[in-house]
Formats: sequence, C-alpha cells, structure tokens
Amino acid sequence: MSKRNGPDGPGSRKGNSGGKATGAFDEPAIELDDDYRPSDDEPFMNERQKTYFRAKLKRWKEDIIEETKMTLAELTQQSQQHADLADRATSETDRALELRARDRQRKLINKIDAAIARIDDGSYGYCEETGEPIGLKRLDARPIATLSLEAQERHERREKVYRED
Repeated sequence: MSKRNGPDGPGSRKGNSGGKATGAFDEPAIELDDDYRPSDDEPFMNERQKTYFRAKLKRWKEDIIEETKMTLAELTQQSQQHADLADRATSETDRALELRARDRQRKLINKIDAAIARIDDGSYGYCEETGEPIGLKRLDARPIATLSLEAQERHERREKVYRED
C-alpha cells in the first residue's frame, strides 16, 4: 500500500473536525442538508464527505440490526410444532435460509464497523491495494468498498482464473 500525505489531503490520518475522537454512534461534527451528496467539485474525503459516509454507514447498520430483531421475533413466534411432516420440513428450510441470511448480515455489520473505523483513522475512501481514491460514485453505491473499481476488477479476474483451475 502506498504512503499517503497531507493534512486533510489524501491519506490524512486526522479524525473528525476539532481532533475529537468519535465512536461509531457519535453524532457527526458537521450538519448536512438532507439532499447533500458528495461531489467531485470538493476536496476528496473532506469533513462533509466523511460525515455523509459515516451517517450512511450508521443508518445501514441500524437498519440491519432492526431487521435482525424482527427476524428473531418472527422465528421465536413460529417455533411451533407442525402436525404435517411436509409443513415442518418447509418451516425448517425457511428457518435455515433466514438464519443464513442473518449470518451474512452479521458479517456485513463487521464490514460496516471496519469502514467507520477507516473514516476515523483517515484511510476511508482510498484503495487498500493502490492507495488511490476509490471514487465517490463507487463509495456511494458500496460504502464498504476497500478497493478502487480497477483494483476490484483485477481481483475478480484473478479469482476467476483460480476458480477455473
């Protein structure tokens, strides 16, 4: 990974404004309008963009946690005995699929937490492989991205080659 430089420039290790350390659920230091979207017209990963992505990640995590709570309540409610063997099998299959989906979401929460930690340490938005900016459109679409589009494509091509062997 390449070295980065600068106060507030590429690779700045500065946290949020004022140097105050923030956790994953602290309120953002900067207020943003509801219609704010990061743009290429402003410095990359400035405080507004960091605040925007931190809030986006936090909302995503909260949504996942809320869905998980609802799923657990449903699974608890549905844990009844079925007289018919076919109904029981269907219920068990549905339960297993739901639990697999929740496991994937648990892993996603870990990635969201890691992205928030990268915002805090100043490495968010920069490709882990090249050190170059990932790109605002990619980050907006996939805020947990750790690779630039080009690096991700290279990674997927290598992965495909190894899978075909």
